[in-house]
Amino acid sequence: MLAPVAGLVVVLVGVGGHLATGTIYSALHAREMLEALTGPALYLGSAIAASAATTMALMLTLLGLVRRVDADFDLPMYRRIYLVSMASAVLMAGSVIMLLVMTLPIGEFEKVPTDWFPALFKVLYWTVVGLSALLVTMVTLLFSTIRALIAQLTPHDDVDFLAPKS
Repeated sequence: MLAPVAGLVVVLVGVGGHLATGTIYSALHAREMLEALTGPALYLGSAIAASAATTMALMLTLLGLVRRVDADFDLPMYRRIYLVSMASAVLMAGSVIMLLVMTLPIGEFEKVPTDWFPALFKVLYWTVVGLSALLVTMVTLLFSTIRALIAQLTPHDDVDFLAPKS
């Protein structure tokens, strides 16, 4: 339950950022905002792609651990692992697409319609917000999966507070 809430918080921050920047009135202003967005978005896209690939590898490792341990894991544990893996795959694809769009020579486009730059800015901005929200959702879901795994594997009774209440 915490994961969707965390993702929603990031989306709300994105909405706040969008409202704070206001409406783009000209193609020149949109071009400047687009150029300002591309630098940080390139770093973020690269970081998301790397973290998604790492998380996918860790989920494979976690599946191997779950299969070898002498504990009975319930369907929700496997569902969490699946959801984290699915989020990682979507993040990887989304970040690669975003990076491909960011490689366009945006500043070199001289003869494009004036409404193209504001539209591209909005698409890239909301792609960054969406990928960021999904990343926070995935990390939060990963945390709850690890918390449940620790609670299930530990031989001590004093970590029962880690397990989510069913």
